[in-house]
Amino acid sequence: MRIILAALPSVVAVGALAACGGSAADSRGALNYSEDAKRAYDKAQAAFDEHDWEKARALFKDIKKKYSYSRYARLAELRLADTDVGSEKLAEAIQGYRSFVHDHRTDPEVPYARFRICKSLFDQISDGGFLLPPLEERDQATSAESYRELSSLVKDYPSGPYTAQSRYMLSVVTGRLVRHELYVAQYYLKRDEFDAAVSRTQHVLRTYNGSGLEPEALVLLGETYLKMHKVNEARAVFKDMLAKYPAAPFSAAAKNFLLEMNSQGK
Repeated sequence: MRIILAALPSVVAVGALAACGGSAADSRGALNYSEDAKRAYDKAQAAFDEHDWEKARALFKDIKKKYSYSRYARLAELRLADTDVGSEKLAEAIQGYRSFVHDHRTDPEVPYARFRICKSLFDQISDGGFLLPPLEERDQATSAESYRELSSLVKDYPSGPYTAQSRYMLSVVTGRLVRHELYVAQYYLKRDEFDAAVSRTQHVLRTYNGSGLEPEALVLLGETYLKMHKVNEARAVFKDMLAKYPAAPFSAAAKNFLLEMNSQGK
């Protein structure tokens, strides 16, 4: 027992010396870690800038694995999603950006990630060709998702580096959704399914206020009411349209409907 107790001071002394020397070593180790992470990131970024997507992807993944406690690991997550965009893998990119937003809610790069989600969705619905049906006839699920994401982004960040482009994309997406709804309403009108036509048109006016297509929607609504023999409702809609949008292209149609109604004593 004496031998063991006698040895303790030496062990403690060695430990204390190690602790004193360890502080500088740990500091130097942390510095090396950060510098190594930056060098690795710069190398991956160089491959990205050269559009060498596969090399960039491999390097960014390596950064996430080796330097997971550094700021560069988070940046590598974003660059991996950017790499998917460069490789035209938009669905994968959207998932990557969404994961970043979910996992790092307070990160200063969240606005960028959310903007890139919106841009990728917008690019998906913009990607078309002459073999595809007209825009208003296509499935609008992605357009609706894009509308929700853009509306939320513009609301949360009313000013900033992405605001102008976000507002532009929102106006385009809104126009597409409205035209689709009006196309469906006209489809119902032609088949004398008047209640469905009214419902679709009213949905447009209620949901997409400010789309710029309100005059067209109002004239369609008034025409539907006429075919339903709801003269008072039709007259009110046409007058409302002319009061709000007197210079709109559809104002002539509204005036003609009113003149015809007056000539027939309706």
